Amino acid sequence: MNLRILNSVRTNNFKDAAIMQKITEMWKEASSLLENQNVATYGVYYNYESNYKGDYTVSVAIEDTYNPSITILNTSEYEVFIVDTSEETGVLNAWQKIWEREEKGQLKRAYSYDFEKYYPNGQIEIHIAIN
Repeated sequence: MNLRILNSVRTNNFKDAAIMQKITEMWKEASSLLENQNVATYGVYYNYESNYKGDYTVSVAIEDTYNPSITILNTSEYEVFIVDTSEETGVLNAWQKIWEREEKGQLKRAYSYDFEKYYPNGQIEIHIAIN
C-alpha cells in the first residue's frame, strides 16, 4: 500500500502531556488538504521506540500510487479491530482493548506499521501488525 503523508508528529501515549493537542492539531492541518475528497484517510503509527509505552511517530496519510511517502508492504500480517463509531471515544476504546490484549499476551505486535483506516462512509478500522 502506497501512502502520501500529509502531516506527522512524534509523541508518547503516557509521557507526553500535550499528546491530544498534538494529534488534534495534526488532523486539523491535514483536514484542510482533504476537503471535498471522498477517499479513505489513514492514521499511520511507525518508528516505534519500543512498544506502545515508548515514543512513536503518527502521520495522517492518503493512498497515493504516484507520489508515495511511505510504502507498507504486505509482508506483515494484520489483525483488524472494528471501531464502534457510535461512541465518541470509539477509537480510544479500541486502542485500550488492543493494549489490554497485548498486556495479557493475547496479541503479539510486530511494531512495524500500524494504521487506522477512516472510510468515507464513517467506518473505522485499526490494523495492527502482528508477528
